[in-house]
Amino acid sequence: MADREFSFFKYVRAVSSDFFVQAKDEHELNMGSFVKVGRESCQDAELIIMGSPQDEGVRRNKGRAGAALAPAAIRRQLYRFPVPAAARDLFMVDIGDIQPGRSLEETHDRQFQVVKYFIEQGKNLIVIGGGNDISYPDCSALSSVEPDLFVFNIDSHLDVRSAAQRHSGTPYRQLLDEGAIQPGSFCEIAWQSMVNDRVYIDYLKSLDVHMIELSLLRRQGIDQTLHQLLDHQKAATLFWGLDIDSVRSADAPGASAPYPTGLKSEEICRLSFIAGRDKRTRLFEISEVNPLFDVDHRTSRLAALMILYYLNGYANRS
Repeated sequence: MADREFSFFKYVRAVSSDFFVQAKDEHELNMGSFVKVGRESCQDAELIIMGSPQDEGVRRNKGRAGAALAPAAIRRQLYRFPVPAAARDLFMVDIGDIQPGRSLEETHDRQFQVVKYFIEQGKNLIVIGGGNDISYPDCSALSSVEPDLFVFNIDSHLDVRSAAQRHSGTPYRQLLDEGAIQPGSFCEIAWQSMVNDRVYIDYLKSLDVHMIELSLLRRQGIDQTLHQLLDHQKAATLFWGLDIDSVRSADAPGASAPYPTGLKSEEICRLSFIAGRDKRTRLFEISEVNPLFDVDHRTSRLAALMILYYLNGYANRS
């Protein structure tokens, strides 16, 4: 195990201690003093936090760069919040960030190896991107260990573009083409027909992928929709990819591709809670936060709240 740890920890950069601020109130326990840091605590940890500070996939997709700054910006907000009361018994470790390679492909390979190791060790992961292309190494690694997998992509975009070179719009096309996920075990949630080409909508419908458009999600309600999906889904393991582009720009201005229409902040937080509450969830991923375009840290703070709602759900698992 020691050799394996050494082989991948060279790809991980420790998180700065500057993020771990003490609570202003001596009687308060905040996330900065609650979450452990570094590899030494990993063996006993139940939950692992990991960052992926790169946006090469966004650049390749002709999007606006800046998501590489998201892990640091989100941590700055997250570690100031109080620890959710129900989550005080959890053992969490922040191992730091994947060091980007010389290419997106090399970065993905590094991330795949690290995620796969922790899944094999029975850990649950919270991964902070970065561009949405991180869903490819994250989900590939999870599928390689836990093939009985159901996958959620919560995003305005379908992310199944066909391209000669991978980017932030191709991760789920790659996963489907390579057999890492099965069409019947894949669900697109909160996508918007106005921002997706018909060819990709038809492609997913031809595969019988679960497709819940934003308007349908609103009509049915989040709890009822997820209740129906999760109760009838027998997969042993769940993956949740939450792209902040799915949230309307009024609530999340600092997104790689913002739209005035989308989920409300309360809705994405509810989805995060439901993801955490299901005991089959092994990996929870947030992507496409862009601090360069944020307003008063609104988007980074929302991403931090999503993690807190996830932890609150996790602590309430039956």
